[in-house]
Amino acid sequence: MPVDPDFDPAALEQVLGGPVELCPVAGGQSNPTWFVTQGARELVLRKKPGGATLSSAHAVDREYRVMKALAGSGVPVPEMVLFEEDPAVLGTPFYLMERLSGSVSESSALPDLAPDRRRALYHDAARVLARLHRLDWRAAGLEGFGKTEGYYARQVVRWGRQWEATRVQSDRLIEELATWFAGNVPEESPAAVVHGDYRIGNLIYETGAGRIAGVLDWELSTLGDPMADLAHWMMFYRLAPDQLGGLAGLDLDALGIPGPSEFLDRYRAEGGSQGDFTPFHRAFAFYRMAVIFEGITARAKSGQASGADALEVGALAPVCARLAAEILSKDANGF
Repeated sequence: MPVDPDFDPAALEQVLGGPVELCPVAGGQSNPTWFVTQGARELVLRKKPGGATLSSAHAVDREYRVMKALAGSGVPVPEMVLFEEDPAVLGTPFYLMERLSGSVSESSALPDLAPDRRRALYHDAARVLARLHRLDWRAAGLEGFGKTEGYYARQVVRWGRQWEATRVQSDRLIEELATWFAGNVPEESPAAVVHGDYRIGNLIYETGAGRIAGVLDWELSTLGDPMADLAHWMMFYRLAPDQLGGLAGLDLDALGIPGPSEFLDRYRAEGGSQGDFTPFHRAFAFYRMAVIFEGITARAKSGQASGADALEVGALAPVCARLAAEILSKDANGF
């Protein structure tokens, strides 16, 4: 079924100076994304959704800034074309970038790859993440991209406020988790560029080589504790295949996929952060996702969701809350 853009294509044609063809990019629950073809040129448009949004959400300006800064850094990203902050042009701020060739999988099991290619891709994902975290962000022009201290203390406050702003129902467990996190913030690692949503589904890869061609979806990126990206990646080992394409219950050895300990060792061997990776970090990743999924449910019920499966995805909020509590309950000093 054709999907109409939430903007006037003629306005985009005026920006680019010629006729365009549009095709919606499937997947994702945040910023509307379109493939844009103009003759032989292939671009991608990302824009902020219409309607009321939280002030810190849908930060397409941050996506554009960080990817532009990462050009030539060793972290593979698309080439940025332009950013337009004036909402009068397409209804909301947007940016354009060159389209990369390669494959994308929402399944962490990477069903289109052979076991040796899966293993190679996971190893490359560890390498790329380590490269991001050791980036000299000052030299890259990212001074002021985020605060360099107190990352998790701010995260606790931020996601607590997001919960209050977006929740559509009461959830005692999420509220109990918020209280526990506020009183148990760990010592932080030195500040690094944090992607915020580093996972298989945000990597474009070359199927023949098992290598990452590009890292996408930098909306939640900032300066912060690199353990946050590790914790986000590790979530997918506990999520089931029907829960955002997770790995729980699958035979990782047969698939050629490194387990969580091997991935962490590879990341550190590639020069990633050597900081302590604690139950707090792993559980907080699930808590944060519980709040994000509640926001997706709220947008779906208000008619502003970007994904057709928004209500189904949003229903994962209590699942993530339970997984967070499970991690902490297994730790002697935890929840």
